[in-house]
Amino acid sequence: MLSQLFNWIFATAIFIISINVSVAKDVSANDNDGKSLVLSGKVSSLEGETIPFANIMVVGTVKGTYTNLDGTFQIYDLPDGEYTVKVSAVGYKTFTRYVQVINGQLSELNLIFEEVGVEMPQFTVIASKDRVFSRVPGSVTYIDAKEIKTVNPLSGNEVLRRSPGVHVVDEEGVGMRANIGIRGLDPDRSRSILVLEDGVPVALAPYGEPELYYTPVMDRMSGVEILKGSGQVLFGPQTIGGVVNYITANPPQEEEGAIYIQGGQGGFFTGMVNYGNTFGNTGIQANLLKKRADNVGPTEFDITDFNTKFLFNLNEKSELGLKLGLYNEISNSTYIGINQVMFDRGGEDFTRMAPDDRLEVKRYSMSLSHKYRINKHVRLRTIAYGYTTTRNWSRQDFSINQTNTPPANWTGVVWGDREIPGGAVFMRDGTGNRNRQFEVAGIEPRLEIDHKLFNTQNELIVGTRYLYERAFEQRVNGTRAGVKSGNLVEDEVRTGHAISAYAQNKIEITKKADLNIGVRFENFDYERDIRRRNFAGIGIRDTVLIAGNVINEIIPGIGFNVRPTSTVNVFGGVHRGYAPPRTKDAITAMGDVLDLEAERSVNYEFGLRTEPTRWLFIEATGFLMDFSNQIIPVAESAGGIGFGVVNAGATLHRGVESAMVFDISNLFGMSRIKVTYDLNATVLRSTFSADRFINDVNINGNRTPYSPEWFVNSAITIQTNSGFGLRLAGNFVGNQFADELNSIEPSVNGRIGLIPSYKVFDAVFSYDISKWNSRFNFSIKNLTDERFITSRRPQGIRVGIPRFITAGYEFRF
Repeated sequence: MLSQLFNWIFATAIFIISINVSVAKDVSANDNDGKSLVLSGKVSSLEGETIPFANIMVVGTVKGTYTNLDGTFQIYDLPDGEYTVKVSAVGYKTFTRYVQVINGQLSELNLIFEEVGVEMPQFTVIASKDRVFSRVPGSVTYIDAKEIKTVNPLSGNEVLRRSPGVHVVDEEGVGMRANIGIRGLDPDRSRSILVLEDGVPVALAPYGEPELYYTPVMDRMSGVEILKGSGQVLFGPQTIGGVVNYITANPPQEEEGAIYIQGGQGGFFTGMVNYGNTFGNTGIQANLLKKRADNVGPTEFDITDFNTKFLFNLNEKSELGLKLGLYNEISNSTYIGINQVMFDRGGEDFTRMAPDDRLEVKRYSMSLSHKYRINKHVRLRTIAYGYTTTRNWSRQDFSINQTNTPPANWTGVVWGDREIPGGAVFMRDGTGNRNRQFEVAGIEPRLEIDHKLFNTQNELIVGTRYLYERAFEQRVNGTRAGVKSGNLVEDEVRTGHAISAYAQNKIEITKKADLNIGVRFENFDYERDIRRRNFAGIGIRDTVLIAGNVINEIIPGIGFNVRPTSTVNVFGGVHRGYAPPRTKDAITAMGDVLDLEAERSVNYEFGLRTEPTRWLFIEATGFLMDFSNQIIPVAESAGGIGFGVVNAGATLHRGVESAMVFDISNLFGMSRIKVTYDLNATVLRSTFSADRFINDVNINGNRTPYSPEWFVNSAITIQTNSGFGLRLAGNFVGNQFADELNSIEPSVNGRIGLIPSYKVFDAVFSYDISKWNSRFNFSIKNLTDERFITSRRPQGIRVGIPRFITAGYEFRF
């Protein structure tokens, strides 16, 4: 399968190249000089500082580029005419210049940013947002707003897959709860990575319960940053796999806005309105999103998402940002999936076995961010935040047994096949209502100091972070199906206080080499207060069971970034991975403190990025993550029984992730059409690396669950000056195991067994009409209607959504 995959990719690339050779010849014939350099120049600040990675766009065409490390740029193959050049860079006000191309003669431009734009003082992962040669010590990906719009995602998972090394498992097909695994780590509920929105954590409880039951909606994002490697030392608490930071739009300098609507099959609808402007010293950006569907795969949902940002330019030294958010979701999410019998006979992939299951998620958030420039060399950034999340989930009880005997409180509804032992699923006349409310508050001041220790340029970042979290959890058992009230059987409160302190110094050894040395200290003090539970042989009783623990950890890291030429970037590093144990796992329901250590690893990486020509970009990173102790979760979402985890011992994750962008239009001198082919591929081996026995079987050397040996994302993108756009994308995933024993034969209940490899193709058509300020799109997801298993957990098989068609319209003002 792997060889067939790469043969397909190679053949597709050759096919596209051969098609566009003839196109390029036609274009060249019309434009006299098909490969001539017509625009070049240099971008700098008013003080004379060169600006690398500034974005240069020729308005109304597909032509554009980024400035090099020395601030220079080149644009090729423009026919004669008058053009508007738009110049933008992070931290500066966007401006335009008019140029004229006559007889294909070279025009040189010296472009100077005269003013610095006022920005939201929020924390970001990749400070310079550069596309290729970041100074961050580690593998990074920045997916911008243009790329998100080109993907036109039904699910945000489609965007995250554009980064090498990132494997995302679909749960319900629309990405309401992302399951992100980086470099072979278990993707369940994204527990092994740190997920942020504008630098603020989004997990239920970042330390004690880092599950992603709320995932920022990709539709309203202006970018996504993904960081792997030693640059993670500044962030926390989860710093094993990587950091994913969703970025929302900031208040613009001038009035702008958009209205977007999209509809599709199964009652799918997205409506979004955003508006931004600056009034004197105050900027505002507001976004309202409504998203719903009656039948997308197995899911119906209704989401309302409102966010607004205020930017206050207090004085020449400081800015204050305020962000408010409201999220409300009701969906028929469920844990129960179809069994193997139902999958094998087909036609029941999206049967709603528990149609009354309901998940309600409400999230209210507020954050304040402040930047103060003490002097030109010292800056103080501070962010303070608080949010509450209510996650109430009503799920119908069911029963499975080998003799297919109906339970006493059976509703009469049965799924599967009663003729096959264990092949029937009996729906019971009762519910388990898992009601949880979370409170999180934190503050983080960060000092950035430019200094010249040992007569070299240095940037020191020191900061501290305090985070408070509290979880209120109750379980109410209903005596009838679909009932949300009933008997209170569990009641508890979990509380955590975390203090983190960090320092990282970046040393500019030469103009072409940086060394980053960092360390972080983590202290997590947590407590579990059990107030009501079911005691064996006694029954349900009120109780007072309180236990706590304290975990301390030091997380060092070192990384380097070398730029031997303006087209080559070599980077690497080593850091300690860290994740505290979930509070529910570390303290039992009887109040016993388990000897459950923090999750620790030593992570190495070495990589290369290069753009040897104006039409080719290549990146490759080798990585190794060596776990001395990896915690295997037994939460129900991971297919476990919800309690009793143990230290799972050593695991080893190693592999190579790579990316390539091939600009075919630049290669062949096309001036009215832009054609690119890109590919990111990851090959990895994630295994248990120490003796551990399950059912008397030593799993040392077995692959860890839900870690495919390879996955590839590839796309061909065509854009024309007339506004037409086409994206053909393919996502390819190798086979995976669903359990530690690496069982190949599936169980009757569908929860273990091999998950076969699969491939999914998408097509997105767009047409931009500039004079109408409008854009139309038409998307076909799963173009070939591939039928495939995405997951066998938590309680049965999840099947990927079938072919799905949407159409949308955007009006900009």
